Amino acid sequence: MFYKDERLALFIDGSNLYAAAKSLGFDIDYKLLRAEFMRRGKLLRAFYYTALLENDEYSPIRPLVDWLNYNGFSMVTKPAKEYTDSQGRRKVKGNMDIELAVDAMELAPRVDHIVLFSGDGDFRPLIESLQRQGVRVSVVSTIRSQPPMISDELRRQADNFIELEDLRDVIGRPPREPSPDREEAYAAGK
Repeated sequence: MFYKDERLALFIDGSNLYAAAKSLGFDIDYKLLRAEFMRRGKLLRAFYYTALLENDEYSPIRPLVDWLNYNGFSMVTKPAKEYTDSQGRRKVKGNMDIELAVDAMELAPRVDHIVLFSGDGDFRPLIESLQRQGVRVSVVSTIRSQPPMISDELRRQADNFIELEDLRDVIGRPPREPSPDREEAYAAGK
């Protein structure tokens, strides 16, 4: 699937990867993830996309964002939007699809292989366009959760599908105790 001399870029949909790993019962160790893909090819960039709750005094995702920023990841963030749904429940929304797609298109002429960590079917046209430009695209997500975290269309479009469960021993660590704040922060990217 990978060639040692190919130029790689990682595009991580933070909330989607978090939800997929959580559904499989583990957390991602991003230091190990970066090291694994440096081993597989010439890693040029590792992008991480997430929305942040700006109005909270403390965001539970902030320590992760800061750590990633200081440890070789290119962070792409934007404020999450808060709203109240029709049942009066507080909801948070922060979609990063456009930012990820634009960055991938801009970087495409400089890479041989893009690894997308997301199961979001909205990325199928992006993958198709990258492939027309000669870029190989691997998608990392899971079909082993109930329901599967990857859309069938996305999996079929990708050159390679990498089952997240198969990476557990390489990039995983036992999950920390969930907290309502942490769950809400990661759900913001949905």
